[in-house]
Amino acid sequence: MAPRAACALLFAACLHLTGCESLRSYENELGETSRQLGAGNVEGALTLLEQNNSAPEKDLLYYFEKGELLRAKGDLAGSQDAWRAADRVVFQWEESVKADPDKYLGEIGSFLINDKVRRYEGYDYEKVMLTAQMALNSLALKDFETARADIKKTHEREALIARLRDRQYLQEEEEAEEQGITTEYQDLQGYPVESLNAPEVLGLKNSYQSAFSHYLAGFVYEALGEKGLAAPGYRKASELRPKTPLLEKALLNLDKPGGKTTETDVLLVVQTGLAPARNSLSIPLPIPTDSGLIIAPLSFPLIEADTSTPPVSRLDLNGKNIALTELSSIDAMSRRALRDDMPGIILRTTLRAVTRGVAQHELNETDPWAGLALGIVSAITEGADERTWRTLPDTIQIARVRLKKGQQRLSVQTAYGETEFDVMIAGKHQVVPLRVIGTQVFASGDATRLIAPAVTAPTGIQATVSKTP
Repeated sequence: MAPRAACALLFAACLHLTGCESLRSYENELGETSRQLGAGNVEGALTLLEQNNSAPEKDLLYYFEKGELLRAKGDLAGSQDAWRAADRVVFQWEESVKADPDKYLGEIGSFLINDKVRRYEGYDYEKVMLTAQMALNSLALKDFETARADIKKTHEREALIARLRDRQYLQEEEEAEEQGITTEYQDLQGYPVESLNAPEVLGLKNSYQSAFSHYLAGFVYEALGEKGLAAPGYRKASELRPKTPLLEKALLNLDKPGGKTTETDVLLVVQTGLAPARNSLSIPLPIPTDSGLIIAPLSFPLIEADTSTPPVSRLDLNGKNIALTELSSIDAMSRRALRDDMPGIILRTTLRAVTRGVAQHELNETDPWAGLALGIVSAITEGADERTWRTLPDTIQIARVRLKKGQQRLSVQTAYGETEFDVMIAGKHQVVPLRVIGTQVFASGDATRLIAPAVTAPTGIQATVSKTP
């Protein structure tokens, strides 16, 4: 066979083996989808999502993103369906880990497969936030029992993740020592190490436990009269976010008598912005081969904060300012996840580069055309994994107040002006979820009705209130 023909066949075979995912830029896809969402064109965002996921078999990220887009549209039933589908995928992951953790750890430790062409299983914080978001959907519909089931699942998921990661990180440390790889992320010249060593990142116990999800658990259990379960939720939230008066107060108030029967204990949840992006940063590293050291450009993931949404500057109820308390930062959680994963990423990337370098050196000596083909394919497929759940909120804030039953006026002040809602307050406990993205303020559930959108928003842009079909 002619050398050029052999080269072409090998090139095509390598592309087939690595898969089309290696050429996909997830951030480019979700960047445009997010811009449509932030401008109020939810239908346009959904259309883009479907166009970018035309294959019959959908992956986990598709269901993650679709659930959030349908929630913004007001289709809470459709949002739950999408997230239930995502939850089934995560459940399958859980079952595989429980059945044979050693086999699972062996698969994620495979050194010849580029991370970005692996099956996407979600980051740990995404798995936990999934059930928290599902619980919020149920609470917007005042369905505390269904929310309780999702919250229970959150606790079980966290426990499994904790056991798995302890084993994984120890295994990676032993493998790196055995292979003689001593490079740490602090050694990567040109990498923004400070982004992974920021105080808000180092202050987290891990990447997946959220003060918000545990506080929400406490509130739900308290609303259902299960104070014995509410206390651990509030206590864990306080441990994860120490010296936060709102969290300490919730625990202290558990044993106090309930308020007036004419009032409702209301939890306001304000989720702002979009989760940070993951991009790829190429850094030249020395790689040992039989013929000596070579300098190879290797790619590592980089967290980039989303700046599309200014923070909420003020929240008013009936003209009275309500203070918001930040409980969780997805930005910080994603950075912590990357910080914890970097030793394994460096190990896999380095060993893959060594294996590739040896293979190319041998091919260059026996079949230069094949060596050239491998070099081209390696260059095309080299890159860090950009996939991540981008429509998750960036920050989560809450406020807790007692309100008289009946209609109340809620005002949200953003950089684009004031958006007003009427909220019907009823029952002993109620959760009012708000979502701020770009110029938009979304409110979920039948209890909330839009009165006036932000008056200074760009022409054609308005706030949105989510309604169930």
